[in-house]
Amino acid sequence: MFGVKTPKSGRARRALEKRAPKLVETGKKTLILHGTKTSGVLNAVLTEIYHMKRGSSVKFSRKNENIKPFESGGETSLEFLSQRTDCSIFVFGSHSKKRPNNLVMGRTYDHHIYDLVEVGVENFRPIESFKYDKKLAPQIGSKPLIAFIGEAFENVEELKHLKEVLLDLLRGEVVENLNLVGVDHAYVCTAISSNRVFLSHCGLRLKKSGTKVPRMELEEVGPSMDFVVRRHRLPNDSLRKEAMKTTREQPKKKVKNVSKDEIQGKIGKIYMPDQKVGDVALPNLAKGVKRERREAKLKNAENRHASKKQRENST
Repeated sequence: MFGVKTPKSGRARRALEKRAPKLVETGKKTLILHGTKTSGVLNAVLTEIYHMKRGSSVKFSRKNENIKPFESGGETSLEFLSQRTDCSIFVFGSHSKKRPNNLVMGRTYDHHIYDLVEVGVENFRPIESFKYDKKLAPQIGSKPLIAFIGEAFENVEELKHLKEVLLDLLRGEVVENLNLVGVDHAYVCTAISSNRVFLSHCGLRLKKSGTKVPRMELEEVGPSMDFVVRRHRLPNDSLRKEAMKTTREQPKKKVKNVSKDEIQGKIGKIYMPDQKVGDVALPNLAKGVKRERREAKLKNAENRHASKKQRENST
């Protein structure tokens, strides 16, 4: 019952290796779920989030009655689905009289609930309500620019927590180098009050500025909505400390007799033992060399024979 199951095929083994912990983690996937009851506005919001996260999100359309993230025992099904789909971020939508158009966003650590933020959606405007140039539509795989406007994101604990969750939700895969052409849209989050945030999605239009760096203009392409913070739950200190652990990268093994130069590049040294030339076996000589030696030998013999006859005649 508690035995460890080993993969029986190469496909299963590669899938487990892909989900295993890595020194440099890949981009986080988002799980989008529906509650027992949802409204038309909430269904549209979840669909828009799925399109914004296209390629790195999984959306389930079936209703989930057992998922209640803030209640004890209500996160079991959510953690199971997170592990099954290999998603570390989730967005859960539900609608009730007490909490209309309710949206719960959270993160998981080792497929267990890490933290939660509950917001209410108001003043929602879908993409269809905006008139803009279709060329400004964001491309799949492009990196967004995320701007947080307002001091409340640094002073208010609820908005500070919401900022962390939104960054993980919207930023996509972390990269070191970025081409300016690859930044084609922006998310602007404005803190209107201590518990209300206005989120808008804008396209970036590059224009001539007379310098090497172009001038950027923002044009709203949708969707846009207001987030009213209702509840939030921070991770406890022990879980946060465990999740923040980092592993030092293993140093590369030093290669002997190899050095690098900025101009010549990679340089290697070769050490040769002392060679005894006299003991080196020579290869077979060519036929032409043998013929020349044979002719020279015959000529020397003839010369010696002629000189011998000449000495005899002189005596």
